[in-house]
Amino acid sequence: MRGLAKTSRDAGAMELIDLERPDPAANEVLIEIEYAGLCGSDAGIYKFKPAFERMDLPTVIGHEYTGRVIEAGSEVTTVSTGDRVVERPIRGCGECYQCRMGEENVCQNTDITGVDRDGAYAGYIAVPEAVVQTVPHNVEPRHAALVEPTAICARAVIENSRVSAGDRVFVAGPGPMGLLSAQIAAAQGGDVVVAGVGQDTEYRLPLAEELGYSTINVESDDLEAVREERTNGVGYDVVFDTTGHPSGLPMAVDEVRKGGQIVMIGQTGETTMAYTPLVRAEIDLQCSYGAMYEDFEHALRLIGSGDVDHETFLDDRFSLLESDAAFEAFLDGETCKPVFDVSELRA
Repeated sequence: MRGLAKTSRDAGAMELIDLERPDPAANEVLIEIEYAGLCGSDAGIYKFKPAFERMDLPTVIGHEYTGRVIEAGSEVTTVSTGDRVVERPIRGCGECYQCRMGEENVCQNTDITGVDRDGAYAGYIAVPEAVVQTVPHNVEPRHAALVEPTAICARAVIENSRVSAGDRVFVAGPGPMGLLSAQIAAAQGGDVVVAGVGQDTEYRLPLAEELGYSTINVESDDLEAVREERTNGVGYDVVFDTTGHPSGLPMAVDEVRKGGQIVMIGQTGETTMAYTPLVRAEIDLQCSYGAMYEDFEHALRLIGSGDVDHETFLDDRFSLLESDAAFEAFLDGETCKPVFDVSELRA
């Protein structure tokens, strides 16, 4: 089989390499991968941001995927050959304090598919039975490839936010995590607006509008005037910062109401701002990272029910055989969620 691997610590440096099909261990299943998504972290690996220096290259990347189980190890009992599955790619060690407390998403020794081990941009992958979940029949294969990012946003909205019916919700960032969070917040009863920058006006903000949300261009629109109109000057009840940019949190502080909540999903890096206004306004600053079993279950149900619209959201124009086009379009905001047909790597 072939796999798309990061081969050096330079920007770009993605190559198709030949690999042996893995043999599953006794506690593993062998998955024939059908579809895989492109995540912001995959784009970070493509650019090779400092967070990925720990990678032992070459490494096949990709962690958002679905496929069929074609072989099961002798100790596997909960998954059968022929089942369509998804993987929870952030694996806890099972031994640290966080794992013992049921917080394996923030394990001290976390191990991530497509970063710390070969990932999903390959014909096949072998993974432990314990980290896969079965996909119900009412979830289409291409949509199942996006269960993992949907689960992360389900955790952010359902588990970690206070969004409830009638709440005014501001989503900063119209990328994959922003548009998924917007859909789930709307399913919770929130009145959602999505904000982006000038670069987003060509593809991502129009996509947000197609999904049914009002949009704001923060570079040209008067945010104070919009806030006055939409919230009577009070501010938004919940703000989701999915930008991954240093400007995201300061903007969220300006937009949230006193006593409101900011949920950080994007990894902002360093930012400088005054924190006294947060204290005096008793603003709840909540971080959200990764997803666990129940979040994946929520994601599968949201997709199956149609509360999350993946058909409009995904973009299947790109190929892993010419992957640079997908990565560059993603980084330039010309697409939001590329989904690859991985079967071509078995041809």
